[in-house]
Amino acid sequence: RKLLWLIALTIPFWTSYLLRVFAWKLILGYNGVINGSLYNLGLIDNPLSFLLYNPFAVFVTLAHAWSAFAILPIYVSLEKIDRSLLEAASDLGDSAFRRFWRITFPLSFPGVLAASLIIFIPTTGDFITPKLVGGSEGIMVANLIQVMFGKANNWPLGSSLAIITMTIVTVSVICFVVISRWLISRIK
Repeated sequence: RKLLWLIALTIPFWTSYLLRVFAWKLILGYNGVINGSLYNLGLIDNPLSFLLYNPFAVFVTLAHAWSAFAILPIYVSLEKIDRSLLEAASDLGDSAFRRFWRITFPLSFPGVLAASLIIFIPTTGDFITPKLVGGSEGIMVANLIQVMFGKANNWPLGSSLAIITMTIVTVSVICFVVISRWLISRIK
């Protein structure tokens, strides 16, 4: 059963990233799947125009595009947790909420950390998704850098933005690693 879920999770990722972004454009579009379904059910009279070309569309598309890269490390860390620890906590009267915060979350934290880093770094530099589904409202840093090097022909500002972004990402990753090592040492 676990294998079936893992295969179902990874099947969409056997296609091109660009195709998945275009698929979301078709789903969220003015004449897309969501608008068509709502119209056919009689829930709306006119297609909803706020589903596409905004930060929401960028967020949904990025969340789908990178979800497997987050789920897999978390899944692996959850699989490594000794179930007898959860049973012992249950036998000692811990609630499910308390078992999660005292056992599951601390022991799965390395997977959560890995997932966060795997997602954070590439999404910071993603400029295709905001360009295709974000429109003029869904601009991210990478799009701004691209415009500075392209249409605006302002290479100094583009270079500055790129260096600042790279510095922020590097400092964030270093802080993240230091804090996570500290938290993991406290857990052990």
